[in-house]
Amino acid sequence: PDFDAVQGSKVVKKAGGVVEMQYGSHAEKIVYINFVPDMTLEPDHDDQRFIVDAWAAGKFNLDIPKYLVTAAATVERLGGPKKAVLIVPSPPKPLTPEDIVGVLQARGWEA
Repeated sequence: PDFDAVQGSKVVKKAGGVVEMQYGSHAEKIVYINFVPDMTLEPDHDDQRFIVDAWAAGKFNLDIPKYLVTAAATVERLGGPKKAVLIVPSPPKPLTPEDIVGVLQARGWEA
């Protein structure tokens, strides 16, 4: 990537975020790659996992594929699992004719 850890932490802090140092050994069994905007998964002590907020890379104008490759390389260097689950936004519910009729009728229309 075109940034290092120090530059990355400065951007996070400037945006109001917090950089935390974690200590101890890694026992993660899976990597969650989260694409849901403005949502971060909570850590779960009983279900150790790496959590990568891919949406945040875009928010900070980072190259998302490079960010994910860097995250993958970090997991590999830490001896982590090479197993990922992608978390993606739910597709929007399709609009139905009944939805439109309901909106119109709620406004006193006959439909």
